[in-house]
Amino acid sequence: MEATAKISSKGQITLPRKIREQLGTDVVRIVADADGVRIEPVRPMAGRLAAYADSSKNSAEKDAWASAVAEKHDRR
Repeated sequence: MEATAKISSKGQITLPRKIREQLGTDVVRIVADADGVRIEPVRPMAGRLAAYADSSKNSAEKDAWASAVAEKHDRR
């Protein structure tokens, strides 16, 4: 699927509904490299980390996200 989106004066874009539905998530990763720019879906980590989660699922999910973001941006 292909779509065109205008970049606002604040540097924002709106993804068309069909694209958002196809992504299946409301969190995306934007990757810029020599080939161009890609928008990739980011799946919720809770399901992937279920084996490690304790009874406080919300806390475990928040901790997992914080750790993933820190790792991605080398902020430890």
